[in-house]
Amino acid sequence: MRQRLTPGDRRLGLGLAIDRRDFLQGAALLPLALGGCGAGAVAESVAGPSAAAQGRASHYPPALTGLRGSHAGSFEAAHALRDGQRWTAPALTGETYDLVVVGGGISGLAAARFFRERAGDAARVLVLDNHDDFGGHARRNEFAGTAQVMFGGSMSIESPRPYGGVAVGLLESLGIGIEALAATLEDHGHYARRGMGEAVFFDAATFGTDLLVRRDDSRPLQAFLAEAPLSAVARRDIRRIETDRADPLHGWTSARKKQHLARISYRTYLLDVLKASPQVLPYYQKFTHPLYCVGIDAVSALDCWATGLPGFQGLALAPGSIPAMGYTAAGLADNGGEWSTTVHFPDGNATVARALLRRLVPDAVPGSTLADLLTTRVDYAKLDMADSPVRLRLDATVVAAQNLGPAKAPTGVAVTYIRDGNAAQVTARHCVLACWNAVIPHLCPDLPARQREALAAPEKTPLVYTSVALRDWQAFDRLKISEVYAPGSFFSTFRLNPVTRLGQYAPVMDPTLPTLLHLQHAPCAPGLTEREQNRAGRAALLATPFETFERELRDLLGKSLAGGGFDPARDITGITVNRWPHGYAHEYNPLFDPLLPEAQQPHVIGRERFGRIAIANSDAGAAAYADSAIDQAHRAVGELLGSPPAAG
Repeated sequence: MRQRLTPGDRRLGLGLAIDRRDFLQGAALLPLALGGCGAGAVAESVAGPSAAAQGRASHYPPALTGLRGSHAGSFEAAHALRDGQRWTAPALTGETYDLVVVGGGISGLAAARFFRERAGDAARVLVLDNHDDFGGHARRNEFAGTAQVMFGGSMSIESPRPYGGVAVGLLESLGIGIEALAATLEDHGHYARRGMGEAVFFDAATFGTDLLVRRDDSRPLQAFLAEAPLSAVARRDIRRIETDRADPLHGWTSARKKQHLARISYRTYLLDVLKASPQVLPYYQKFTHPLYCVGIDAVSALDCWATGLPGFQGLALAPGSIPAMGYTAAGLADNGGEWSTTVHFPDGNATVARALLRRLVPDAVPGSTLADLLTTRVDYAKLDMADSPVRLRLDATVVAAQNLGPAKAPTGVAVTYIRDGNAAQVTARHCVLACWNAVIPHLCPDLPARQREALAAPEKTPLVYTSVALRDWQAFDRLKISEVYAPGSFFSTFRLNPVTRLGQYAPVMDPTLPTLLHLQHAPCAPGLTEREQNRAGRAALLATPFETFERELRDLLGKSLAGGGFDPARDITGITVNRWPHGYAHEYNPLFDPLLPEAQQPHVIGRERFGRIAIANSDAGAAAYADSAIDQAHRAVGELLGSPPAAG
């Protein structure tokens, strides 16, 4: 049952329009400056995703607002499959391909690209995706009234380790030269030159009062603590955690310290090693949310050392990683605490997905340069044309992938998918499953039991990236802030759109003009293991209506920015909630995962070939980065175009 709107809700800007937005679960309510989208899209959302939608000129998913990401209509068939439903008599389309790719994210699109490079331009490829948009987590958000775009998921080409030759080679073939772009694309100092920096918002429910306090390198820690609504004990211990250079593990070797830190959480480190009061926990609990999407109770102290959290300055740990570290932390430790070169496009890695799509279906992506990818409108009606050697079929949830022919020497693959509630089947010589590992045992029930168990073992991390269109950013400029940490709030962080320039795409330099805002929410359940938190967070996320996200963000922005004159009812002009119940790929967590030889690790066992079916995506690399998705696509294609092993 829907909650009745209160007068407070209406002051925040919630009103009759929210009913329509929440019902549509992702509708384009306003025309878009970058391409436009009108009544046709609204009708489409009311009716649900359809086979006809992709062929309509009005179909333009980046402009859809409301509840997006894993939107309504994208997961129901998969959940029915999980719960035991089977489709035994699919309609035979008569379509046959050299390769069917399940999943239209970066890994799936890269697999199609690698396959055609090896098999030739005559190779016919079909990409099937359960969403109404391509790119997987590399999603793009656009809004009316502004030419700015925002990432709705995968944000950056980044890795704590330098990319390997495969990923770099693919990106460079698409015109994405990481080093050159990193030097020119993003202006990291723009807001700082305006005197804007970071702040912490203390909410009344957690800290007793609503108060925004500036905290960055522009002012001493003591000044921040003097203003923060914290107890004297909490202030004392935060100061000690962040400045004290005494060694709490005096007499231990660096190696012994690292082994110990790998076995305890950052929460335990603060309380038991640094002897801090529990009163500091409300402030620090969500420090790890932006990177790990769980709190400090579920991230090892050693990983937190590598990612730069405070409290380790007295330990004098030697540079470098040890085996008992997560992927991200190990890379940072080996790189001396520095991230590898990072490229952030205005729409995140949606630009990478668009660049891949242009090579695969050039008629659908007008233009010829990397720069015009940002401003062009993809023609979704041309993604699935019968005369195209590569076809991308959206709103198509695959529910079965079966080897054909003798078990020890399969001759092809039959792939069944659901679209508009109807089952259809295509055949192919080869298949790449570039989808989430957890669904693969349901698609291929004949997999060996050991492989099914390995695929089902990890839990992807749920998260929410929300994009908000603002009438202007004068309140931020007046308060001299560009990024806020809100440790007690539903959304733990929010920040203004990063400043990027490429070709005709230019940043908003004038605070009186519209811009975009990014907020992050990590649904988790502190106190449980990481996997348990991921499962609980996923269930909570799927049960959370758009109305809740809207109320929480309007309340947070209204209270935190009040001193700058921000009015959520007046200043918010659009909201897109990118809900990802299956978000980041699971990475090794030393607190909960056994340290196994590589050949025994679940992601390695899970990605083994199965006849003419190969497995890709970042899950197969146990690393939530674009290079992992690309590398796994390359491996999968290489396996298929060699001699496929027996299916049994």
